[in-house]
Amino acid sequence: MKILITGGKGMLGRTLQRELGEKDGHEIVVADLPEWDILADSALFARFLAEKPDLVIHAAAMTDVDKCEQERDMAFALNEDGSRNVALAAKACGARLIAISTDYVFSGEPPREPWAWSETDMPRPRTVYGLSKFAGEQMVSMLYPDAVILRISWLYGAGGPSFVHTMAKLGAEKDTPPIKVVDDQRGNPTSAKTVADVIRFLIKHPSVSGIVHGTCEEQCSWHDLALEVKALLGPNFPREVVPCATEEFPRPAPRPRNSALKKSVLNVLGYRTPPWRQALAEFIAEEFPSRPKPSDYTQREQRRVK
Repeated sequence: MKILITGGKGMLGRTLQRELGEKDGHEIVVADLPEWDILADSALFARFLAEKPDLVIHAAAMTDVDKCEQERDMAFALNEDGSRNVALAAKACGARLIAISTDYVFSGEPPREPWAWSETDMPRPRTVYGLSKFAGEQMVSMLYPDAVILRISWLYGAGGPSFVHTMAKLGAEKDTPPIKVVDDQRGNPTSAKTVADVIRFLIKHPSVSGIVHGTCEEQCSWHDLALEVKALLGPNFPREVVPCATEEFPRPAPRPRNSALKKSVLNVLGYRTPPWRQALAEFIAEEFPSRPKPSDYTQREQRRVK
């Protein structure tokens, strides 16, 4: 299969190249700047028609949440207009489309605890990033009803940048004050490899369309995630981690209090993503020199449950 990945040089794109290209043997076309521009609609159409991909994974986007708040026009241009152009180009060449979206399409203010947003819940974005990505979802749904909109969240992957990489770097600093990490925002930490595995499943099920949530199972706070990174890195993470409130770190864009996603569609189809702790343990073992043994996750989970 020939797979075209917009934003293919980014963190998710690099993982998709490795997992779907190098491991699975699919032919990969990396569609990214400067050679590819999703806003140059005529040139984009010509390139799509020349490549004739079987599948398009639309991962190109403006994802810096605070920068989107400050550069609204650019955010909507890339996330809405760019998605429109990709949807039309994919449809024109007869390719299946999987468009990557985000948990930020939801308000993040759950009506009760614990809560996870389902594919059928109504999006109510509170940020320019969320609004522009939801606008992109609507464009894709309207122009290409058979497309898949794959929502992901709290992503980390090989080479970063990500929260996990930031914590690993800060945690390695010795004789420094504790790291303050917010403990009142909840979500699903998700590895890029998990997203690649979900896309593998979707490739094998070509009849699936519409909105699909593709995060790791179970939810936690950013503080919980930081503590797990510290535990997995062991001696390589000597610095203390302490909880704090969102108000201690004011940002241009508000952060959702709970943006955890329920995997209703995948679960109905019999597919289960891994728990976030398991996916993180596997990632840490590959990405960082501490390299915990594969059995470490199981042993630590047994101690945690006790």
